[in-house]
Amino acid sequence: MSAVLEARGLHVRYGEREVLAGVDVAIVPGELVALVGPNGAGKSTLLHALSGDIDPSSGTVELDGRPLGTVRALDLARRRAVLTQSNEVSFPFTTLEVVEMGRAPWRGRPESDEDDARIAAAVEEAEIGTFLERRVTELSGGERARVAFARVRAQACEVILLDEPTVSLDIRHQERVLLRLAEHARSGGAVIVVLHDLDLAAAYADRVVVLDGGRVRAAGPPSEAFSSELLSDVYRHPLSVRVVDGDVHVRPLRPVSRSRKEHSAHA
Repeated sequence: MSAVLEARGLHVRYGEREVLAGVDVAIVPGELVALVGPNGAGKSTLLHALSGDIDPSSGTVELDGRPLGTVRALDLARRRAVLTQSNEVSFPFTTLEVVEMGRAPWRGRPESDEDDARIAAAVEEAEIGTFLERRVTELSGGERARVAFARVRAQACEVILLDEPTVSLDIRHQERVLLRLAEHARSGGAVIVVLHDLDLAAAYADRVVVLDGGRVRAAGPPSEAFSSELLSDVYRHPLSVRVVDGDVHVRPLRPVSRSRKEHSAHA
């Protein structure tokens, strides 16, 4: 299957600092790809380059086989939706108004007939129906994150790029967001998501791309790309990768176990 979004030989430099160094990545319809790696690995920079928000120093990014720089901004907004880390809304819009912004690219087109249905579905997915009239400036960090996710889902694009969408969410909503994204991929969409939680990435991603120092250290299904040795080296911390009944689990190894803590407390 042809890639819907592809980067080849991607280099990004900020001054003298090379943030991405020759990165190749391709995403095809029907898959959820997780970008993982330690702080400063280049995950967000790669996502921004794939979305067209920044121009690479060299290399190419193509959407549907076309160089990203040749696609009009409005056409991009109809083809791909982007959720960045900086999704704060400074003005006192209501929750509903923010979600409705996701339909802006379709204004004046036949797709605008779907506005109400798309917004209602996004509100239900994000579970924000109880505070649609509240100002987003009054919401908690987790609530604002869910509103931002709903806006992206209301945009109804095949390709979705998200930068740490679960970071402010509780466990229920972390799982719910990743499940909805996985369902979008299974229905023929393409999802690229930056995640810090390796266990979530292992559970929901069809493929993972492990970045370290601006380079790809491993790529493939979690069962193949994740290993204790590789992740421990990439994260500079001992990590254990185990496969239980076909599911990949990643956890950090800690110098003091709970049983040793309890033994010390009773000594």
